[in-house]
Amino acid sequence: MKKPIILLLLLTSLLGYLEWGGDNHGFLFELETVVWKKLWSNPAATIHPFTILPMLGQGLLLVNLFQKKPNRTLSIVGLACLSTIMVLLFLTGAVTLSWKITLFSLPFLVTAVVALMQLRRNKL
Repeated sequence: MKKPIILLLLLTSLLGYLEWGGDNHGFLFELETVVWKKLWSNPAATIHPFTILPMLGQGLLLVNLFQKKPNRTLSIVGLACLSTIMVLLFLTGAVTLSWKITLFSLPFLVTAVVALMQLRRNKL
């Protein structure tokens, strides 16, 4: 996978939007900073598959971004980890008819499809 696509995946993953319980809402980049801060003060509160997997995916893609030649396997695993939350957000937005959640998850999903097509093309 090429580096611009990896960077675009990382950036679009931060655009996810969440709404929950009343007037609570936020973008993933805002909520991720809260998780990082809480990780040091109360680690047990942050240990959940939907927080750990996407952050692991971002970490893997970030490592891959700074390699001389990006690793295909690292790209696929990072993309899969990040996709867990973004696909869930898209489906939640579609089912609840929340246009904000659906709309803000689309850039990542489109970039992910382009990245997978690029990975497939390079393998053949």
